[in-house]
Amino acid sequence: MLHDRVLVRTDTAEGERRSSGGIVIPATAAVGRRLTWAEVVATGQNVRTVEPGDRVLFDPEDRGEVEVQGVGYVLLRERDLHAVASERLEGTEDSTGLYL
Repeated sequence: MLHDRVLVRTDTAEGERRSSGGIVIPATAAVGRRLTWAEVVATGQNVRTVEPGDRVLFDPEDRGEVEVQGVGYVLLRERDLHAVASERLEGTEDSTGLYL
């Protein structure tokens, strides 16, 4: 990985989703701008805020897809990340585990 790039693996496939009430939402349903959670797999040497293993929130419109040994990944710039959920940030009573 070079510079400020972050390689992530998305949590779920882009297909049918199920609402909290149990309603199935088809993949073809038009939804507003929805952000996606993913796990950081690798980072470039200039990335300062995330580490491999962190979960990040990003806009799926601002992405580049790449396939490595048959596994699909998303390549992002660090500035395209909207939030980070990290185990290493938990442990203090004020911490939610999320930071922007």
